[in-house]
Amino acid sequence: MKGILVSSIMLVALTILTGVYLLYQKKTTDKRKMQRILRVNLFVFLTMMILSVSLFVPNIAHAVAEGEGSASGLGFVAVALSTGLATLGAGYAVGAVGSAALGAVSEDPGILGKTLIFVGLAEGIAIYGLIISILILGRI
Repeated sequence: MKGILVSSIMLVALTILTGVYLLYQKKTTDKRKMQRILRVNLFVFLTMMILSVSLFVPNIAHAVAEGEGSASGLGFVAVALSTGLATLGAGYAVGAVGSAALGAVSEDPGILGKTLIFVGLAEGIAIYGLIISILILGRI
């Protein structure tokens, strides 16, 4: 457990340091070099995730079998999924609507109020996910 945690922290630190190094490098970087670095980081990250899942899931499943059951565990998974997917959807919607609203307002500043309504509706998606999560937590 500690080994995987330490190696994950080292991977994140290495990725950040590589990005800082390439940022402060005054010349332009080669696109193939960047793709190679990203492929190596992705390969190491996915390998570590597969390793951690294969090592820890059997222990967690064994602990749940002895405990109170999987109904509450599935409830927590449902809460996480509803909140996470709703915020991902809201982020995508706000990005699309916000950029379109910014372009429209730059051409006609009089429509700022209308565009804020659309951005607010896009942000409401996250609130719906949060409400569903609270309702699920109330049932567990």
